[in-house]
Amino acid sequence: MLFQINLPGALLNSKMPVNSSRFNRILRVLVTSSLMCPALLGASAELSPSHYTWLGEQIYRNECNSRPSCLTSWNAGEDFPSLGIGHFIWYQEDQDEIFEETFPALLAFLGDKGIVLPPWLKAPATADNPWRDRDSFNQSQQSGRMRELRDLLLMTAPLQAEFIVHRFYATRDSIVSSFEPAEQAQARQVIEQLASMHPPYGQYALIDYLHFKGSGLNPAENYQGKGWGLKQVITAMMEQQVSLETFAAAATAVLDRRIENAPPVRDESRWQAGWHKRIKTYLPPQAASGN
Repeated sequence: MLFQINLPGALLNSKMPVNSSRFNRILRVLVTSSLMCPALLGASAELSPSHYTWLGEQIYRNECNSRPSCLTSWNAGEDFPSLGIGHFIWYQEDQDEIFEETFPALLAFLGDKGIVLPPWLKAPATADNPWRDRDSFNQSQQSGRMRELRDLLLMTAPLQAEFIVHRFYATRDSIVSSFEPAEQAQARQVIEQLASMHPPYGQYALIDYLHFKGSGLNPAENYQGKGWGLKQVITAMMEQQVSLETFAAAATAVLDRRIENAPPVRDESRWQAGWHKRIKTYLPPQAASGN
């Protein structure tokens, strides 16, 4: 049976402003209800419904500050739009970048879940960003395609959260196997210990960081030979006591190194405070208040 989401027609009319608190209520209802469908559990079954809802809301807050208008964004200084609650990257045809493109994979995931895509998005494997630059993207915010895109991103918020979790579980073993054989058992132990800490914070830290800065397995994602993905954070923890505090410290150090190694033209220091703030959300309240 296909999974379908039915919203009141007024909510799918993108000409109407969408209230943030109302959107958050919709997200909570839809994420929780999606977990009641056995066909959707799959790789995300390790998370409880309440934790799953919390994680989806947290990622939406991290990426969009819980603002529906942010679902279709093109950040200043970047060469691509960032879409949905997870700010999935979408490239133009033949665009060559070092960052992993994730929006076409999301479209394929939605199609697999039975979501009917707009005709211009029905070939997700080959779908390319149709806007040539940030100016044309912003000027098209009220175009038919952009309204269709926002409707899609609004109504599939819970499935976007599931896609993020699914991507983590699909990548976790690849990260472990990328270590030298003698280190693989320790790397797996670090990940498993983190995942079990202060539920749902341990799972959230791993899943969000992977979504936020990638797996660290793509050799193209590096500055001066140094990557910044989840593998690099796990590597930095290999000789330390495993805790959410040491994970946050390692993630902060890895991202600070990225900023130091980045080409000056990218001016990545402008994001440092925001990145640090996001990493602090990985700590349970009692630990975060002590920093």
